[in-house]
Amino acid sequence: MAHMGDLVAEMLAQSGVEAVFGMPGGQTTALHDGISRRQNRIRHVLMRDERNAAYAADAYARLTGKPGVCDVTVGPGANLLPAGLLEALNASIPMIAIVGELPLDWLTLKEKGIASQGFDQLSFFKTCTKESYLVPSVAALPDIIRTAFRVATSPRPGPVAIIIPHDIFDAEWDGTSPAATVDDRTQRVPYLRSVAPAADIARAAALIRQAKRPALICGGGVHGSDAADIVTGFADRFGGLVVTSLSGKGAVPETRDYAAGVLNPLGSWAAIELVQEADLLVWCGSKVSQNTGMNWTLPRPEQATITIDCDPLEHGRTFRPTVPLLGDVREIVTALDAALGDPVARPEWLARIAEVKAEGEAAKAVEIASDSAPIQPPRVMAELAARLGDDDIVVSDASFSAGWIAGYIPAKRPGRQFLFARGQGGLGYSVPGAIGAAETRPGTRIVTVAGDGAFSYTVGELATQAQFNQRVVNVVLNNGRLGWIQLWQEIFFKNVQSALLETDTVQPGFAAAAQALGLKGILVERAEDIGAALDAALAHDGPSVVEVRIDDRATPIHSFKRRMREGADAPRARPGTVYKLREWKVSPDLD
Repeated sequence: MAHMGDLVAEMLAQSGVEAVFGMPGGQTTALHDGISRRQNRIRHVLMRDERNAAYAADAYARLTGKPGVCDVTVGPGANLLPAGLLEALNASIPMIAIVGELPLDWLTLKEKGIASQGFDQLSFFKTCTKESYLVPSVAALPDIIRTAFRVATSPRPGPVAIIIPHDIFDAEWDGTSPAATVDDRTQRVPYLRSVAPAADIARAAALIRQAKRPALICGGGVHGSDAADIVTGFADRFGGLVVTSLSGKGAVPETRDYAAGVLNPLGSWAAIELVQEADLLVWCGSKVSQNTGMNWTLPRPEQATITIDCDPLEHGRTFRPTVPLLGDVREIVTALDAALGDPVARPEWLARIAEVKAEGEAAKAVEIASDSAPIQPPRVMAELAARLGDDDIVVSDASFSAGWIAGYIPAKRPGRQFLFARGQGGLGYSVPGAIGAAETRPGTRIVTVAGDGAFSYTVGELATQAQFNQRVVNVVLNNGRLGWIQLWQEIFFKNVQSALLETDTVQPGFAAAAQALGLKGILVERAEDIGAALDAALAHDGPSVVEVRIDDRATPIHSFKRRMREGADAPRARPGTVYKLREWKVSPDLD
C-alpha cells in the first residue's frame, strides 16, 4: 500500500522537480520511500547539513528557474534551514522546503521538547519565508502543495515551507484519492507575466531618447525573468552605459564596449565612476539595495530614474522614480525596445565610457601581472578566467570572493553563469551551491571561489561532492584571516585582531583536508604554479580543491584600498560614516 509520502513525491515529479536536497529523518521516511519508487523521474541528493540543503536548492533554482526543493526532519533538521531560506527570500529565489513535524495530536507536547525535538515550527518559519503552511489533514495536502508552488513562483518569487506531520506523511494513499494533480504553470518562474501600461512605456522611451548620458543598471530580476538575451538586445540599441549588480552579472556580456562591469563597493571601479556621470538611471530588475545603490548615494539628486520591477513595493522604497514600470522584466524591456525605435547615437558618452574603462583596466593589469608571494588574488582570477569555457558555472561565496570574481572574471555571454549569495551575503554558500549547480547540468564544470573563512563553514560538504563525483573545482583563497573583518578592525578600530583564523603554530590545510575526503587537493604558494594547478584540477574527472596562499592585505573594496594607501596618518574614520541612509527624494524629469 502506498502512503502520503508517495503522493508528495509524485506531485514533485509532476511539477518538474528532478532533484531534492536534504537529509532524512524518521518523520520524513515516507517521502524518501516515495522518491525511491520514482528514481527514473526524481532523485534525492543526501547532504551533510540541512542548512546546506537549502543552499543547494537555491543554486538549483537559480540555474533552472524551477523551485529548488529541500527536505528536513522535525526539530534539529528544521532549525538549520533559515540561513538558506533567508538567502532565497531576499534574493527572490523560488524554493520549497518540505519539513517533517510531530503528529498532529501532539500539539500540547511540543513545548520545550516534551515530545522529542518538538517546537513551534510554523511560527518559526513564518519569519524567514514568503509563506509557510502546516498541513492539517490528508485531504488538504495536495492543495497546499499546489499553493506552495504557486506562491513560490509568482511575482515576487521566494521560499515556501510545507510542514507535514508524521501521521499525515505515513497515512495510507490508494493512488487516486486525494488526487496528485499539479498546476503546470508553476513549474518555473515567473508564474505569470505582466507589462506596464502603454502610456508609461512611451513616457519611459521618451525619457531615454532625451537623455545625454543614460545608464542601464541590471539586477538579478533580469535572470529571474529569463530575460538576459532580451536585455542584451535592448542594451545594444540603448546607446549608453550598462552595469549590473552582483546578482545581475551576465545580464549583458561584459565584453561589450558599453558594459562597465559590476556596480558595487567591491565591484568595478569604472562602473562606480561612470554611473555618477549619468543623467538617467534605468534600474532593471534591481531593488537598488545598499550595495548596488552605493550606500544609497544613488540616484543623485539631479539624476532622472526609470524603475522596472514586478514588485510594486520596489517602485519608491528609497526614492520616487521619474517613471515606474510595473511588470515582468522581459515583457517590459521588449515593449520598451519597440517604443524606443531606432538606436540612439551618443558618441561622446560612449567615448567617455571607453576612456574610464581603459583607465580601470590599466590598473587591473598591474595587479594581475604581480608575481609576488603571498599571491595576489587578481592573478588567480585572471588565470581562472582564461581557462573557463562558455558553459562553465562560477559559484561565489560571500565577502571578498564576490569582488574578486566580479572584477576579474568577465561574463562573456548573456545568461546566469555566475551565482552570488547576495540575499543574505552569508559565508558558506559556494560548496553546497556547487552541489545544486552540478545537479542541474551533469558533466558541466562548476568552479567555486571562497576565502578560507567561508570555506571552513562547509568543508564537510566536500564529501557530498566526492560521493556524487561532481566536476567541481573549489578554489580557496587562503589568507589565514577573515579578511574583510580584519581590515575593518584595522581601519576603523586600529587593529583589534579578533579575525585571525591561523597562527604561527596552527595553519589549517584545505588541500590536505580535501585529499582526506576523497578529492584531489593541490596547494599553490607561488604565482608561477597557479596555471598548472588549475589545469590539473579542471582536467580531473571529479571534485578538487585548489588552495592558494594569498596576501592578507589584498582587498577588492576600493575604499579600503584608498584608506590603506593613505596610511596610518589619515584621519580616523568611524564605521557610521560609511553607511548613511540618505533622505527619500523625488527623481527629476530631464530638461
